[in-house]
Amino acid sequence: MSLLRDSFGRTIDYARIAITDRCNLRCRYCMPSQGLNWVPRQALLNLQEMKRLLDTLAALQFRKIRFTGGEPFMRSDFQEILNHASSLPFEQISITTNGTLAIDQIHQFKSWRIHSVNLSLDATNAEDFKRITRRDDFHLVESFCDALLAEQISLKVNMVVMDGLNDHEILSMARKAIDQPIEIRFIEEMPFNGHDHEHHLLWDHHRILGKLREQWPDLMAEEELPGQTAKCYRLPHWKGSVGIIAAWSRTFCGTCNRLRITAVGDLKTCLYGAPAGNIRDAMRSGLNNVAIEDFFREIISTKPIHGHAAEKLRKASPSESMATIGG
Repeated sequence: MSLLRDSFGRTIDYARIAITDRCNLRCRYCMPSQGLNWVPRQALLNLQEMKRLLDTLAALQFRKIRFTGGEPFMRSDFQEILNHASSLPFEQISITTNGTLAIDQIHQFKSWRIHSVNLSLDATNAEDFKRITRRDDFHLVESFCDALLAEQISLKVNMVVMDGLNDHEILSMARKAIDQPIEIRFIEEMPFNGHDHEHHLLWDHHRILGKLREQWPDLMAEEELPGQTAKCYRLPHWKGSVGIIAAWSRTFCGTCNRLRITAVGDLKTCLYGAPAGNIRDAMRSGLNNVAIEDFFREIISTKPIHGHAAEKLRKASPSESMATIGG
């Protein structure tokens, strides 16, 4: 079977799968303090549907999958989902998590073939962490980070840069990459916070890089790979690196190889676009495996050239929470 390609010739072989919209934190850039109107559990893809989805992605030669949420470890059958994923021929299985619930399961990560973990962490101290997440769980995240490093599991730390909340921590966060094999990634703030209001970006990728180079003027850019979202930098003596994801500026769209699948089965060919179809509904309608695979091919053919084009096709500006899209 040939690889999936969109109408612009890009190979689509990376799926980001949200398995729940629920989260135990209330990060200011993601959702209101009271949380969201959580999706009824019967509306989520159930365990058998998740397994069938993974089987389909493997049959379509997806190379990489990433499990996200919400917080994926809030889903009680996540271990079973990981067990099934690890039995399939994916080259990379990764997880995005806030790190507060998973430390007791790290010993299983290698048996699940977890290639890497993206840890959402927007502060370097408990006080700022509590202000941003509205929860007092910084110690749990610290312990999770230390355990991942001890297990030698590839670790990326994602920090959304927010003016007046954590911009003063850019340099202290970056210093973690000097003595530890961590990729620290600074992300432009996006409008996906569950509120319908105009978005003003105060810390774009240029300003973030400028701040880093005030401290380290000789930062060297690393080679960019197709599909890579972060532009990475380092110094020769560093064990890790720093990266900047221009998530709002969307400078990396040209080589995008991703498909997003939300917890309710919406297929999003672009973060900024509207859903292009729903795999849950397709499965529940009784389509056989061949028809499901054809459904994916049709969806991929609609993928826009970049995020700005995708946003223009929407009827309204993006305002949903990242927890409902898949972080």
